Amino acid sequence: MKSGKHWAWVAAIFGIVYFLLPLVGTFEFSLRARRGVYSFDAYRSVLFDPQFQETFLYSVVMALLTIVMGVLIVTPTAFWVRLKLPAIRPIVEFVTLLPLVIPPIVLVFGYIRLYNTSSFLPLTGSAMGTNLLLMLGYTTLALPYMYRAVDTGLRTLDVRTITEAAQMLGAGWITILGRLILPNVLVAVLSGAFLTFAIVIGEYVLAALLNRPAFGPYMVWMGSNRAYEPAALAVIAFAVTWGCLGLIQLATRLAPHTRAKR
Repeated sequence: MKSGKHWAWVAAIFGIVYFLLPLVGTFEFSLRARRGVYSFDAYRSVLFDPQFQETFLYSVVMALLTIVMGVLIVTPTAFWVRLKLPAIRPIVEFVTLLPLVIPPIVLVFGYIRLYNTSSFLPLTGSAMGTNLLLMLGYTTLALPYMYRAVDTGLRTLDVRTITEAAQMLGAGWITILGRLILPNVLVAVLSGAFLTFAIVIGEYVLAALLNRPAFGPYMVWMGSNRAYEPAALAVIAFAVTWGCLGLIQLATRLAPHTRAKR
Protein backbone atom coordinates (compact mmCIF):
# COMPACT_ATOMS: atom_id res chain seq x y z
CA MET A 1 0.00 0.00 0.00
CA LYS A 2 2.78 2.41 0.93
CA SER A 3 4.60 1.58 -2.29
CA GLY A 4 1.46 2.46 -4.24
CA LYS A 5 1.21 5.84 -2.49
CA HIS A 6 4.86 6.57 -3.28
CA TRP A 7 4.30 5.83 -6.96
CA ALA A 8 1.22 8.06 -6.91
CA TRP A 9 3.30 10.92 -5.52
CA VAL A 10 5.99 10.29 -8.12
CA ALA A 11 3.40 10.37 -10.91
CA ALA A 12 1.84 13.56 -9.51
CA ILE A 13 5.20 15.32 -9.22
CA PHE A 14 6.18 14.21 -12.72
CA GLY A 15 2.90 15.56 -14.11
CA ILE A 16 3.32 18.90 -12.33
CA VAL A 17 6.90 19.28 -13.57
CA TYR A 18 5.93 18.19 -17.09
CA PHE A 19 3.20 20.81 -17.38
CA LEU A 20 4.68 23.65 -15.35
CA LEU A 21 8.28 23.57 -16.51
CA PRO A 22 7.51 24.71 -20.10
CA LEU A 23 5.26 27.45 -18.71
CA VAL A 24 7.96 28.65 -16.33
CA GLY A 25 10.49 28.63 -19.17
CA THR A 26 8.12 30.61 -21.41
CA PHE A 27 7.44 33.13 -18.66
CA GLU A 28 11.15 33.51 -17.92
CA PHE A 29 11.91 34.05 -21.62
CA SER A 30 9.13 36.66 -21.89
CA LEU A 31 10.92 38.74 -19.23
CA ARG A 32 14.15 39.01 -21.26
CA ALA A 33 13.01 41.73 -23.67
CA ARG A 34 15.41 44.19 -22.02
CA ARG A 35 18.99 43.01 -22.28
CA GLY A 36 20.67 42.07 -19.02
CA VAL A 37 17.64 42.48 -16.73
CA TYR A 38 14.20 41.02 -16.24
CA SER A 39 11.35 43.31 -17.22
CA PHE A 40 7.72 43.29 -18.26
CA ASP A 41 8.44 45.22 -21.45
CA ALA A 42 7.04 42.43 -23.62
CA TYR A 43 3.78 42.40 -21.65
CA ARG A 44 3.58 46.17 -21.83
CA SER A 45 4.16 46.06 -25.57
CA VAL A 46 1.43 43.46 -26.03
CA LEU A 47 -1.18 44.96 -23.71
CA PHE A 48 -0.83 48.47 -25.14
CA ASP A 49 -0.80 47.29 -28.74
CA PRO A 50 -3.98 48.63 -30.41
CA GLN A 51 -4.20 45.50 -32.54
CA PHE A 52 -4.15 43.31 -29.42
CA GLN A 53 -6.93 45.36 -27.85
CA GLU A 54 -9.01 45.27 -31.02
CA THR A 55 -8.64 41.54 -31.65
CA PHE A 56 -9.09 40.54 -28.01
CA LEU A 57 -12.22 42.67 -27.67
CA TYR A 58 -13.58 41.25 -30.92
CA SER A 59 -13.04 37.67 -29.73
CA VAL A 60 -14.58 38.41 -26.33
CA VAL A 61 -17.72 39.83 -27.99
CA MET A 62 -17.89 36.86 -30.35
CA ALA A 63 -17.45 34.49 -27.40
CA LEU A 64 -20.33 36.09 -25.50
CA LEU A 65 -22.59 35.95 -28.57
CA THR A 66 -21.60 32.33 -29.14
CA ILE A 67 -22.44 31.47 -25.54
CA VAL A 68 -25.88 33.06 -25.85
CA MET A 69 -26.52 31.25 -29.14
CA GLY A 70 -25.33 27.95 -27.67
CA VAL A 71 -27.55 28.27 -24.61
CA LEU A 72 -30.60 29.15 -26.73
CA ILE A 73 -30.03 26.15 -28.99
CA VAL A 74 -28.77 23.49 -26.59
CA THR A 75 -30.90 24.02 -23.46
CA PRO A 76 -34.34 23.60 -25.12
CA THR A 77 -33.03 20.75 -27.25
CA ALA A 78 -31.52 18.79 -24.36
CA PHE A 79 -34.64 19.45 -22.25
CA TRP A 80 -37.02 18.30 -24.99
CA VAL A 81 -35.00 15.18 -25.79
CA ARG A 82 -34.88 14.17 -22.13
CA LEU A 83 -38.57 14.91 -21.61
CA LYS A 84 -40.29 13.79 -24.81
CA LEU A 85 -37.84 11.99 -27.07
CA PRO A 86 -35.49 9.81 -24.99
CA ALA A 87 -35.35 7.25 -27.81
CA ILE A 88 -33.43 9.60 -30.11
CA ARG A 89 -30.92 10.64 -27.45
CA PRO A 90 -28.13 8.44 -28.90
CA ILE A 91 -28.67 10.09 -32.30
CA VAL A 92 -28.51 13.58 -30.78
CA GLU A 93 -25.35 12.68 -28.88
CA PHE A 94 -23.79 11.37 -32.10
CA VAL A 95 -24.66 14.59 -33.95
CA THR A 96 -23.19 16.74 -31.16
CA LEU A 97 -19.94 14.76 -31.39
CA LEU A 98 -19.47 15.45 -35.11
CA PRO A 99 -17.59 18.76 -34.56
CA LEU A 100 -14.89 16.73 -32.78
CA VAL A 101 -14.53 14.49 -35.85
CA ILE A 102 -14.89 17.00 -38.70
CA PRO A 103 -11.84 19.31 -38.88
CA PRO A 104 -12.58 23.05 -38.64
CA ILE A 105 -10.91 23.64 -42.00
CA VAL A 106 -13.49 21.36 -43.66
CA LEU A 107 -16.26 23.23 -41.88
CA VAL A 108 -15.05 26.67 -42.95
CA PHE A 109 -14.49 25.65 -46.57
CA GLY A 110 -18.05 24.32 -46.60
CA TYR A 111 -19.25 27.68 -45.26
CA ILE A 112 -17.32 29.58 -47.91
CA ARG A 113 -18.67 27.30 -50.62
CA LEU A 114 -22.28 27.57 -49.48
CA TYR A 115 -22.41 31.22 -48.40
CA ASN A 116 -20.10 33.04 -50.81
CA THR A 117 -21.16 36.15 -52.73
CA SER A 118 -22.57 34.11 -55.63
CA SER A 119 -24.72 31.80 -53.51
CA PHE A 120 -28.38 32.07 -52.56
CA LEU A 121 -27.37 33.43 -49.12
CA PRO A 122 -24.26 35.61 -49.60
CA LEU A 123 -23.17 35.96 -45.98
CA THR A 124 -19.51 36.48 -46.88
CA GLY A 125 -20.42 39.55 -48.91
CA SER A 126 -20.60 41.80 -45.84
CA ALA A 127 -18.80 42.16 -42.53
CA MET A 128 -21.99 41.56 -40.54
CA GLY A 129 -22.82 38.43 -42.53
CA THR A 130 -19.28 37.08 -42.09
CA ASN A 131 -19.43 37.79 -38.36
CA LEU A 132 -22.70 35.86 -38.19
CA LEU A 133 -21.14 32.98 -40.09
CA LEU A 134 -18.15 32.98 -37.75
CA MET A 135 -20.40 32.98 -34.69
CA LEU A 136 -22.35 30.01 -36.05
CA GLY A 137 -19.07 28.23 -36.71
CA TYR A 138 -17.94 28.86 -33.15
CA THR A 139 -21.30 27.57 -31.90
CA THR A 140 -20.75 24.38 -33.87
CA LEU A 141 -17.24 23.88 -32.46
CA ALA A 142 -18.49 24.41 -28.91
CA LEU A 143 -21.57 22.19 -29.36
CA PRO A 144 -20.07 18.97 -27.88
CA TYR A 145 -19.00 20.75 -24.69
CA MET A 146 -22.13 22.84 -24.23
CA TYR A 147 -24.50 19.95 -24.90
CA ARG A 148 -22.77 17.58 -22.51
CA ALA A 149 -22.57 20.20 -19.80
CA VAL A 150 -26.31 20.97 -20.04
CA ASP A 151 -27.27 17.30 -20.38
CA THR A 152 -25.25 16.46 -17.26
CA GLY A 153 -27.05 19.23 -15.39
CA LEU A 154 -30.44 17.90 -16.51
CA ARG A 155 -29.57 14.47 -15.14
CA THR A 156 -29.66 15.92 -11.63
CA LEU A 157 -33.29 16.99 -12.09
CA ASP A 158 -36.55 15.11 -12.21
CA VAL A 159 -37.48 16.91 -15.41
CA ARG A 160 -40.81 15.19 -15.95
CA THR A 161 -42.13 15.89 -12.43
CA ILE A 162 -41.01 19.54 -12.54
CA THR A 163 -42.62 20.05 -15.95
CA GLU A 164 -45.91 18.38 -15.03
CA ALA A 165 -46.16 20.36 -11.79
CA ALA A 166 -45.51 23.62 -13.62
CA GLN A 167 -48.07 22.82 -16.30
CA MET A 168 -50.67 22.02 -13.63
CA LEU A 169 -50.08 25.53 -12.25
CA GLY A 170 -50.60 27.05 -15.70
CA ALA A 171 -46.98 27.69 -16.72
CA GLY A 172 -46.10 27.72 -20.41
CA TRP A 173 -43.05 26.23 -22.06
CA ILE A 174 -41.10 29.49 -22.03
CA THR A 175 -41.79 29.96 -18.32
CA ILE A 176 -40.78 26.37 -17.58
CA LEU A 177 -37.49 26.74 -19.45
CA GLY A 178 -36.67 30.27 -18.28
CA ARG A 179 -37.75 30.14 -14.64
CA LEU A 180 -37.43 26.46 -13.69
CA ILE A 181 -35.06 24.51 -15.90
CA LEU A 182 -32.41 27.11 -16.70
CA PRO A 183 -31.86 28.28 -13.07
CA ASN A 184 -31.49 24.68 -11.93
CA VAL A 185 -28.86 23.87 -14.55
CA LEU A 186 -27.11 27.22 -14.30
CA VAL A 187 -23.84 25.73 -13.03
CA ALA A 188 -23.78 23.29 -15.94
CA VAL A 189 -24.52 26.11 -18.37
CA LEU A 190 -21.70 28.18 -16.87
CA SER A 191 -19.31 25.25 -17.28
CA GLY A 192 -20.20 25.00 -20.96
CA ALA A 193 -20.01 28.78 -21.27
CA PHE A 194 -16.48 29.03 -19.89
CA LEU A 195 -15.30 26.19 -22.13
CA THR A 196 -16.89 27.95 -25.09
CA PHE A 197 -15.13 31.17 -24.14
CA ALA A 198 -11.76 29.40 -24.02
CA ILE A 199 -12.38 27.77 -27.42
CA VAL A 200 -13.36 31.04 -29.12
CA ILE A 201 -10.44 33.00 -27.68
CA GLY A 202 -7.84 30.61 -29.07
CA GLU A 203 -9.51 29.52 -32.32
CA TYR A 204 -7.52 30.25 -35.49
CA VAL A 205 -8.78 28.39 -38.56
CA LEU A 206 -12.32 29.80 -38.88
CA ALA A 207 -11.30 33.38 -38.14
CA ALA A 208 -8.26 33.31 -40.43
CA LEU A 209 -10.02 31.82 -43.46
CA LEU A 210 -13.04 34.09 -43.00
CA ASN A 211 -10.62 37.02 -42.65
CA ARG A 212 -11.97 38.33 -39.36
CA PRO A 213 -9.89 40.36 -36.82
CA ALA A 214 -9.93 37.72 -34.07
CA PHE A 215 -7.45 36.99 -31.32
CA GLY A 216 -6.32 33.61 -32.68
CA PRO A 217 -4.92 34.95 -35.97
CA TYR A 218 -3.30 37.83 -34.05
CA MET A 219 -1.41 35.34 -31.85
CA VAL A 220 -0.16 33.49 -34.94
CA TRP A 221 0.89 36.76 -36.59
CA MET A 222 2.68 37.87 -33.45
CA GLY A 223 4.50 34.55 -33.22
CA SER A 224 5.92 34.93 -36.73
CA ASN A 225 6.97 38.60 -36.44
CA ARG A 226 8.23 39.20 -32.89
CA ALA A 227 10.66 37.58 -30.47
CA TYR A 228 9.62 38.09 -26.83
CA GLU A 229 6.04 39.28 -27.30
CA PRO A 230 4.79 35.83 -28.46
CA ALA A 231 5.97 34.31 -25.17
CA ALA A 232 4.16 37.02 -23.22
CA LEU A 233 1.06 36.46 -25.34
CA ALA A 234 1.22 32.71 -24.70
CA VAL A 235 1.35 33.33 -20.94
CA ILE A 236 -1.61 35.72 -21.19
CA ALA A 237 -3.65 33.22 -23.23
CA PHE A 238 -2.75 30.47 -20.77
CA ALA A 239 -3.89 32.65 -17.87
CA VAL A 240 -7.22 33.39 -19.61
CA THR A 241 -7.84 29.69 -20.31
CA TRP A 242 -7.00 28.56 -16.80
CA GLY A 243 -8.99 31.46 -15.40
CA CYS A 244 -12.03 30.05 -17.19
CA LEU A 245 -11.36 26.58 -15.79
CA GLY A 246 -10.94 28.07 -12.32
CA LEU A 247 -14.29 29.83 -12.63
CA ILE A 248 -15.88 26.51 -13.58
CA GLN A 249 -14.50 24.90 -10.43
CA LEU A 250 -15.59 27.87 -8.32
CA ALA A 251 -19.12 27.80 -9.71
CA THR A 252 -19.31 24.05 -9.13
CA ARG A 253 -18.15 24.35 -5.51
CA LEU A 254 -20.43 27.25 -4.64
CA ALA A 255 -23.55 25.73 -6.16
CA PRO A 256 -25.82 23.50 -4.08
CA HIS A 257 -25.52 19.88 -5.19
CA THR A 258 -28.82 18.10 -5.40
CA ARG A 259 -29.73 14.95 -7.23
CA ALA A 260 -33.19 13.89 -8.17
CA LYS A 261 -34.53 10.66 -6.73
CA ARG A 262 -34.87 7.85 -9.24
